[in-house]
Amino acid sequence: MLVPKITTLLNHSLTIKQLKQLHGLILIHGLNHFDRSLIHNLITSKSNHSQTINHYLRSILHHSKHPDVDSTTSAMRYLCKHGEFHEAFGLYVRLQRSRLLVSTFAVASALKACGRIGDGNGGIMVHGQVFRYGFCGDVYVETGLVGFYVKVGDMESARKVFDEMSERNVVSWNTMIDGYLRSGDLSMAEGLFFGMGNKDVVSWNSMVSGYLRRGDMEKALRLFEEMPERKQSSWNAMISGYVECEKVDLARKFYDSMPQRNSISCITMIGGYSKCGDVVSARELFSEMGMKDHLLYNAMIACYTKNGRPKEALQLFDEMLKLNVHVDKMTLAAVISACSQLGDLSFGSWIHEIYMKQIRISMDDHLLTALIDLYAKCGSIDKAFDLFHNLHKKDVVAYTAMILGCGINGKEHVAIKLFDEMMESKIRPNLVTFSGLLTALSHVGMVEESYHCFNSMKRYGLVPTPDHYSLMVEILGRAGRLEEAHNLIKSMPMLPHSGVWGALLLACSTHNNVELGEIAAKHCFELEADSSGYGSLLANIYASVGRWEDAKRLRKSIHEKGLVKVPGSSWMDHVHDMT
Repeated sequence: MLVPKITTLLNHSLTIKQLKQLHGLILIHGLNHFDRSLIHNLITSKSNHSQTINHYLRSILHHSKHPDVDSTTSAMRYLCKHGEFHEAFGLYVRLQRSRLLVSTFAVASALKACGRIGDGNGGIMVHGQVFRYGFCGDVYVETGLVGFYVKVGDMESARKVFDEMSERNVVSWNTMIDGYLRSGDLSMAEGLFFGMGNKDVVSWNSMVSGYLRRGDMEKALRLFEEMPERKQSSWNAMISGYVECEKVDLARKFYDSMPQRNSISCITMIGGYSKCGDVVSARELFSEMGMKDHLLYNAMIACYTKNGRPKEALQLFDEMLKLNVHVDKMTLAAVISACSQLGDLSFGSWIHEIYMKQIRISMDDHLLTALIDLYAKCGSIDKAFDLFHNLHKKDVVAYTAMILGCGINGKEHVAIKLFDEMMESKIRPNLVTFSGLLTALSHVGMVEESYHCFNSMKRYGLVPTPDHYSLMVEILGRAGRLEEAHNLIKSMPMLPHSGVWGALLLACSTHNNVELGEIAAKHCFELEADSSGYGSLLANIYASVGRWEDAKRLRKSIHEKGLVKVPGSSWMDHVHDMT
């Protein structure tokens, strides 16, 4: 009676919880021949894909007393579909060791996995097995080989396999076109595209995207208009191209003209508005969307975070939690970044130490870097260092977070050492890296080293911003080199902001320099007329040299105008805005 019941149940779509209960019965009664049906039901389960399902799937296969090719192949295809390429290739290796005869689908999945993880040796090994198994004439296997070589950047081998194929399908052609486009060989891609017989939407989209990546909007638009059939992906490609060229208005015209939009269309437009700082338009598009998935929420939260509106980012995250919207690593990275901007160590560390465990999200380098930035900015340098050492690959963002964190938290020599280590690792610094380094050099009074650092930015193709000039003025000001600081401001190729003149004014206050103090204050008043801080500094300078009447007059004027110092506002805010 039990076997028919289990058979009937396995013919229905079950949740992961129901499957585990049923699996318990199977194990208790030794009905191991149901493993194949169990695996099939699991990978077609109503439950959302998760690490729990991956782990359970691998566990069933590992403990199966009768492993078979079909079940393992189905599991490989499932894992590839959900981006678990290492696990998928691991199953293929296990198949090899079991001496079972693999199928063409297993080989095609193994090649796809090797291509995605960049495992050149693994893919070449599978290519050798293609000959041994006699799969050379199989179009799916040979297309898989073309895809593998394209992914690892070996276009010569990809073309050799493609040319030797006895039968080619549209996927084979599209894979080669995409490979040439990604390797920057537009002419070869054009040759294949225009020589291709039956083109599908992917073929047209690939060429349109290729022209867009080259910035050739005219050819892209012409090809788009020639397309016999356009899908949402075609429209989205054009929108993305205009966004990349910073032509957001034209992107919006395409968006508004779309017959039917999806979340990708909206996400692309939100990204475009985010880049140009138009948060209001981004929010309007977000609000117009009916059903919102987690990717749409991620885009809007990232928009708020990148544009210095962390409170709104956290409010949107709270909305996600209340609506039970799926949260992933990208969500948390953006939310942790918002916590960094607010200096909210409490909420950020709760996400790290409690919430991530609750929703079973594993750590990766992207999340680690966001947490490093949080702990470094909030003064928990030791915690930041612990996470920094756990990174699999240290990039410019991670080094910059540590350098800036050390620079503002009294570990200047460590910041300088980290920068040297970064240079030895051949990692190119960015603008924020130099902000962090200049902050560190400022605190230890290393003026000549600061000059060297400032001037070396051009070597990396970087143009110093007003914020970098502000830091250099602060460094020179601390050393009492006020005329030099003033000359540096006058040499700026762009208009100085209030942070630059404010740094000079503070230095003049420290060294009681009335003449330059008045010049700096005049510019500060023009740029920020409603702030009292600059007037107070100038009044202090007057008082320090005995000009009591001038000091009294200025303080009275501040009082009468009702000016107030914005709490926490300083020229250092401009540096933090960059991060």
